[in-house]
Parts: sequence; structure tokens; C-alpha cells
Amino acid sequence: MITAYYIALLIISAAMLGVYFVMWHNHYDLTLSLIFVLIPIVDIGYVSLCLSEGLEAALLSNNIIYLGGCYLSLLMMITILGLCKIRLGKVFFFIMFMLSTIVFCSALTSGRLGIFYKDVSFDKINGVGYLTDKVYGPMHTVFVVMTIVYTLIPLCAIIYSFINRKDISNRSLILLFINEILSVAGYFVAKVVTIPIDFVPLTYFIAQVCMLLVVRRIYMYNVIDSGIDSIESKGEIGFISFDMKLRYLGSNELSKKIFPELSDLQVDRSVPENSILFEEILKRLRAFENDDKKNSFVKRTDNGIYKIDINHLYSLHRKCGFQLLITDDTKNQEYITLIRTFNDKLRQQVEEKTQHIVEMHDNLIISMATVVESRDNSTGGHIKRTSDLVRILTDEIRKDNKLGLTDAFIKDLVKAAPMHDLGKIGVDDDVLKKPGKFTPKEFELMKEHAPKGGQIVHEILKNTDDREFAVIAENVAHYHHERMDGSGYPDGLKGDQIPIEARIMAIADVYDALVSKRVYKDKMSFEKADSIMMESFGKHFDPQLQQYYISSRPVFEKYYLESSADD
Repeated sequence: MITAYYIALLIISAAMLGVYFVMWHNHYDLTLSLIFVLIPIVDIGYVSLCLSEGLEAALLSNNIIYLGGCYLSLLMMITILGLCKIRLGKVFFFIMFMLSTIVFCSALTSGRLGIFYKDVSFDKINGVGYLTDKVYGPMHTVFVVMTIVYTLIPLCAIIYSFINRKDISNRSLILLFINEILSVAGYFVAKVVTIPIDFVPLTYFIAQVCMLLVVRRIYMYNVIDSGIDSIESKGEIGFISFDMKLRYLGSNELSKKIFPELSDLQVDRSVPENSILFEEILKRLRAFENDDKKNSFVKRTDNGIYKIDINHLYSLHRKCGFQLLITDDTKNQEYITLIRTFNDKLRQQVEEKTQHIVEMHDNLIISMATVVESRDNSTGGHIKRTSDLVRILTDEIRKDNKLGLTDAFIKDLVKAAPMHDLGKIGVDDDVLKKPGKFTPKEFELMKEHAPKGGQIVHEILKNTDDREFAVIAENVAHYHHERMDGSGYPDGLKGDQIPIEARIMAIADVYDALVSKRVYKDKMSFEKADSIMMESFGKHFDPQLQQYYISSRPVFEKYYLESSADD
């Protein structure tokens, strides 16, 4: 009957081992697997002891039993601490393992040395073998203390986690607690109560049941691992792995569908440099090594569009390679393309509308300037001519660009040129249309057109988004009559105090005034106008602009000759 009890437990523990392997998951740790393997081995020791015919065979069977006593408790402790997410460090576990090994080795000396059993006998009762008359040595005391420690530590961990941890199931903790209490009870009942049956192997069976229930539940609570497995089982994510030397480690089926060349690639071999995989994968891995921001790319196939993220592969918290994570990004990429197309069309429409508004704005400014010009005593066309002269002059400046003017600045200056005389709208007709020379008082009134022009331009453009153009246009209107020697108006600025746009405008404004006919004078010859202009550099005009005036002068003359022919 007793032998049948142990044989039954052996069969059941072996069956539980089979169940464990059926349920086995690659995230279960080594200690748990060792527990399920060791329990049937220990049960073999119990069966063998029952069937022993002498002391030597009985001691050998007893050694197998102590294999469980020394190591199962340790493995149970390690497993429970892991399930409770408590880390005591590798050094601690190494010390505990060495202690268990020393105790087990001392148990192997039973019958030879007196350090574990000082004395022991063998007896067979009702056909069942027993070790009797045991006299324990000092190492057996160490074994008992070690067993108590291996029991108390996980019990404390379970109680602590039950009270303080919210990320561990209380049901799992209760199962672990019951398992530990029954293990202690089974061991000490066998020591205290004199009965022919040992309850320890029964507690091992209970431990197997509890561990299966606990580990299964805890794995379900591990959302990362279970989530990855669920996704992988559906075949929605591809994995490709390489080591730090960029040798191929493996990939799943989805990856091979996206990169068919993987099927021909030998594990532990590098990707050939003349292959498609080298161009598509290895070059990107090398780029990722140098810059971890280059961690993704897109692969387009006939079956869809896939996003591929590059990450480091870790083992024991150390980088050991690279892993490519592949996800189907077809819908997202199609959506992005749709949005991009929509944005491009929207941008084009906005640009067209904006250009239309800008053209209306420019035409309005030109119209205002034309209205002002119609009140002046010039022959007309001054606005257009000065704008063209500014464009010609800035074209020459742009050739060497020693002044550092940007294309945007030059474009804004040409656009602002027609606004330089807007302030004349505030000058009385008696002054503005006077055919002769101004009196000193009239000239003072006439000089007011510059600051008034700056103020008018400021009001017109104060709400524009193009602040650079607004500043340039205001400066052109306000300061185009300033002189380099400080004798100009309205503020008497000199040198670099005068904005460069106003200095350029001054050349165009004066040159046109010299070579154009007015009601109070005839137009001047090019030679005489040029003589006056050249004498004015350094006094009226910026000497830095002299070379550009000189190179522009033939174009100026050709422009006026053609304009006269058109008239």
C-alpha cells in the first residue's frame, strides 16, 4: 500500500511534468523547469527506497531524495522571488547554491562519514524498506536551518507583495502562500509524527499544481509577453535578427515573405555585399550604428507597404545585436499620401490666392503712386522709370554681391520703389505744381513729403505679414532724400545711418530727375547727368555704389533711348 502511494505520486508528478511541457512557454524561466523535472526524480528516490533490499541501496535512494531536499527548496525560493518581482542579486543566489551543494555533498557521505548521519540502519517492514535508527550529524542541522531559511524568505516575499504590490495578482500570491505552508507542514509532520508514510512527496505534487496555476496566470498578466505572442501568432509582425557583427540570426515567416532572399540566407553568415538584402537592410543597420535616429524605413512590395523599425537586440540587459520589427503600414502610408496630395493641392490653391491678393495689393500701391504722380509737375512715368532703374542697379549689385544683399531684399526693394514719393499726396497743389524754383518756405513744405511718405507707407503696411517688405518700403519713402554727408532731409542722416535701400533709391531718383524733361526744365544730356552723378558720390551718394552705377550707366542710357523711341 505504501509503495503504491509513492508509485502513484511518481506517475502523477511525471504526468504533471508532461502537462508543464504541453503548457510550456519560452518566457518561463529555467528554475521553474528544473522544479518540474526534479520532482519526478525525487519521487523515483522514494519508490527506490521502498524497494531497497539493503543499506547501500537505501542510502543511494536517500541521496536522490536529498537532491530534492537541498535543491527544490532553493529553486522554489528563486521562482517565488521572481514571481513576486523581488531581486536579491546574483551573489546571494550563488551563495545559496553553494550552500545547497555543500549540504548535498555531505548527505552523500551518509554511511561513510559522520557529518550528516552519525549512524543509520536499514529495516524492511511489510515489504517496504526504511532507514531507521538515524543519528543526525552537524550537517543535518545545517540542512534543517537551510530549509527553514529557504521557506521563510519566500513567505516574507509573498506577504510583502500581498500588502504592497498592486502589479501582482492576490490570487496568485495566495496560491504561493498555501504551497509554502503545506511544504513546511509536510516536512515537519514527517519529523514529529511517527507514521510510515512521508508527506513530503505529496507536497511536491501540490507545489506542481500551484505552480502551474500561478505561472499560467502570471504569464497572462504579463501584457508585454502575452501581447507579443498574440501578435506573432496572427502573423502581423515580422522579425529579423542580426548579431553585432551583422551576421544573420533568423527571421519569421512574414519577414521572408517581404524579403524572399532571407530564405536562402544561411544562419550565422553575413549578408553578401552584392545582394539585395545588403542594399535594403545591412546599409541601414550600419547607418543606425552611426546614428540611432536613422531607425526606420519603408519597404514597398506588391502586397503592401511595410514600416521597418530598427532596434538593438538585448540579452541579459546587454546589446548583442540588431532586430528589425516589420509592421504592415499600407493603410497609414496611403492615408499619408492622401493627406500629402490634399496638402499640395491646398498649398497650390493658397499660393494662387495669395499671389492674386499680392498682385491686387501691388496694383493698389501702383495706382496710389500714379494718382500722386499725376499731381506732380513731372512729365509722368517717373514711378515706372525709377523702379526700372532700381532693378537695373540691383542686377549689377547682385553680380558680385559684396554688399551681402539677399534675393528677397532686392525683390522687395524693386517692389517698394514706386512708393518712394507717396508722401507728395500731402503737399499742397500750389507747391507741388509750381512750375518754377521753390522759395525757401515752399522748399521746406516740399521736404515734408519724405516723412509723410514714410508715415503713409507705415499705415498701409502695418498689418502685413511681410514685415521685411514693410520696413524696406517705409525706409525708401522716408529716407531717399538723405545724403551721405548729412546735408539731406528730413533727418540729416549721414553715411551708414541711411538704410542701404534708401541709398540705392536716391541714385535712381536723382538720375531720372536729371535726364527727364520737367515743366520747369529740359532733359539733361547723358554726359552732363553722368558728370553730376559722379561728382556726387561721397557727398550725396554712397561711394560703395559708385562701381555699380558705372556698370549700370550703359544700360540706363539704352533704357532711356528706347523709352524715347517708344514715345
